[in-house]
Amino acid sequence: MSSLISAEVTATCNALGFNDEIIYNLDPYCKESIRDLIRYLRRDSENHEIRRQLGSSKVLEKDLIPILCQHSSNEELFDLNLRLLINLMSPVILLYKEELPSEKVSRNYYLQLLSQLQSAKAAFADEKIWKVLADKMGTILKLEWADRGEEKGFIIERILILARNVLHVPANSNEEKRPDSDASIHDQVLWAMHTSGLIDLFVYLASSENETQYYLHILEIISLILREQTPEFLANVSASRSAEEKVKDNAALLVVRQKEIEEKAEKMRKYAGARHSRFGGTFVVKGIKSIGDRDMVVHKAPKEITQLTFDQHKVQPKTPKNRLPMQDTQEVRKSAYSIRLFLKEFCVEFLNGAYNPFMFAVREKISRGKAQPNDESYYFWALAFFMEFNRLYKFQVKLVSETLSVHIFHFVQSQLETWMEMMITDKKKIPVWSKRMHLALKAYKELLLTLAEMDRSSDEGVRASAKSIKSNLFYVSDYRDLIFVLFTKFTPLKFTRSYLIDLVETAHIFMKHLEAYCKNTHHMVVQTSKKTGKKKKKKKSKKGAGAAAKKASARDLEMVWEMVGPEVSALLQNEDLIPRDVVPFDATLEMSMGEQK
Repeated sequence: MSSLISAEVTATCNALGFNDEIIYNLDPYCKESIRDLIRYLRRDSENHEIRRQLGSSKVLEKDLIPILCQHSSNEELFDLNLRLLINLMSPVILLYKEELPSEKVSRNYYLQLLSQLQSAKAAFADEKIWKVLADKMGTILKLEWADRGEEKGFIIERILILARNVLHVPANSNEEKRPDSDASIHDQVLWAMHTSGLIDLFVYLASSENETQYYLHILEIISLILREQTPEFLANVSASRSAEEKVKDNAALLVVRQKEIEEKAEKMRKYAGARHSRFGGTFVVKGIKSIGDRDMVVHKAPKEITQLTFDQHKVQPKTPKNRLPMQDTQEVRKSAYSIRLFLKEFCVEFLNGAYNPFMFAVREKISRGKAQPNDESYYFWALAFFMEFNRLYKFQVKLVSETLSVHIFHFVQSQLETWMEMMITDKKKIPVWSKRMHLALKAYKELLLTLAEMDRSSDEGVRASAKSIKSNLFYVSDYRDLIFVLFTKFTPLKFTRSYLIDLVETAHIFMKHLEAYCKNTHHMVVQTSKKTGKKKKKKKSKKGAGAAAKKASARDLEMVWEMVGPEVSALLQNEDLIPRDVVPFDATLEMSMGEQK
């Protein structure tokens, strides 16, 4: 970036205003400066030089957030500031078109932008920011849908996108160094959203039939809110910590403490005994020959004979980057107790008031092509998470009835087959398709587990519904062969180890269902696609066919002769009846019939 453009960006940031530690004083040209910054970002280069300069100057923390909190009454300024915040908090992976840069310089720029977003996310752990946004959204939602206007709708959508972008920033565990049951930056942002009332507005939007245009944004936000949680952690949270939970936490702390002591001792041993002393003597291992056909000599007494190896000082061959097994990047941690408690209340409220109509509307949007290509993965994540939470907390089939039918099994299977084909055609994005297939497999596994829970229900109607679904599931060959096809497609280069674990567990659950169904059903008809071949014609014997042909030809000749015989005899007796203009054709000549005429 040229020094002239850098100076313009710096001057534009200085023209926003200044903070005197009491209130942020706006510059007369503050609106024009924000417009200029938006225009600069729109015309940024491939290396994102202007964006990196704005991140280094911390204009978001020092200027934009104070303007948002203290001058939200100015509608035009609020809208411009909101647009700039959304732009600056855009996910870095989207700036690089969902592909990690392979060049060293580009990768350094990527990491620099990511670290700037992580530092900016810490600034959003303030209740005042989300309180302003929640009040603005609540004021608009109180209006009737027809009285809002297009601009008001855009403000709601932009607030949702800003919340999505802030929650999307990944955690930096190396810098935070937060243990389990401690509040990370992500947890602090969630707590600020909760205390400001914004989380309650998300639930309201998900349960309102008039706000279906925001459902896909809400679905993505919910997945980011619960990104680091598991249904088991949230379902087992009680209003007060139990004695068993305290014992587990203390045991976990002791394990961590013991591990830390061992690491420190190992470091001290490395630094203190870096130079090995040979005065301890040498040892001869009987029965194991060295390279010179003599007994092996070691300078350190081994504890076990299995520890002896000739490969100790060899350099391990380096596996090429394209042959490395795929690693699982999902992080799961145990948040602070207060965070888990309010997230559990959020899940219960969402299940009771919004899950069924919300998931129906989202699937309709996906089926009709009104969603983005990545929205199916968020749908499968929500299906697996909330159905597992319902199964572990207080199982009620009516709360998840929308996502418990044969149509959902078909939808999951069709998406799995589509993404399997995309792994073959679009090999550059194999990690993306692999992750989406894993989410769909988790959804399929949870559907089978919910069917097993329905079989154990005391309600006869629930058991009958489960039997009806399984009858359709086991009779169709496509549903029955899905697990086998997934096993044949598995390779460590394309799928993670956790995917294989889920696949094996899913196959086990499916076989248990099939075994129980076959025991209870004595007559089971399986629908299979049978190939129909061409019927072979029976060959007749040559002798019989030849004799029959001779008999038929002799009989025909006799009939023809009976018809033609009288005419021939009459012509032979009277030569005048023979036409003179008829020229006989001689087949022995090489001339054609026309030339002989």
